[in-house]
Amino acid sequence: MSIWEVRSKKQNYTYSKVMLWVAFDRGVRLSEKRCLPCPNKTEWLRVRDTIYEEIMQKGNLYIFIWYRLKRIWPIDKCVGYNTEMQMFVQSYESRTMLDASILIAPLVFFISPNDPRFLHTIDKILLSPEKGGLTETGLVFRYNTSTSEDGVGGREGAFSMCTFWLVEALTRAGVYDRKYLVKAVNIFENMLSFGNHLSMFSEEIARSGEQLGNTPQAFSHLALISAAFNLDRATKGKN
Repeated sequence: MSIWEVRSKKQNYTYSKVMLWVAFDRGVRLSEKRCLPCPNKTEWLRVRDTIYEEIMQKGNLYIFIWYRLKRIWPIDKCVGYNTEMQMFVQSYESRTMLDASILIAPLVFFISPNDPRFLHTIDKILLSPEKGGLTETGLVFRYNTSTSEDGVGGREGAFSMCTFWLVEALTRAGVYDRKYLVKAVNIFENMLSFGNHLSMFSEEIARSGEQLGNTPQAFSHLALISAAFNLDRATKGKN
């Protein structure tokens, strides 16, 4: 049901697949760095790499099979990256839906922050919802509720956590291309203006600027701290 706990049908959500990869990857790392016993290490590595290939490579493989064998394989259920739209998708089944949760990918070291596929996805997210993106007045929505069948309905505000995730993703990409670092600083400073009188943040922010949802929310502040730490490190000596 994804990180967002949607109320619609179950799907193979890309975010969930990435976090499955993280679980196996961190298990292997812990065993190596802490000298812990790991009798199933070979299997963990195999499963970890299989998940990675499923998200990153099956897209191209299945598209090739589709062209060669007249769609014997249902490519709409096997792809984590839409090569035509040049973006990571919300789920294997929802191949045209953009979801801000993919911003976590470089933060957990699943993908390089300057990977062209991820940069294309960031560029999509930075667009306004009217243009197919998720960003409005510097704030990031988790997905487009007007086109998503999430089983909840209604309009919602932008998510503080997603906005801070975008800042950190841009910061990491900015190490390789300064234009992304400039965007990270601008979005971060803009986001700080939406804190309350104690400089604390809610779960969501309405289009009017009002705080919505849980206030304060722990996830919002964890993302804030991580974004601020990485942005500070990336901009030291560059101001």
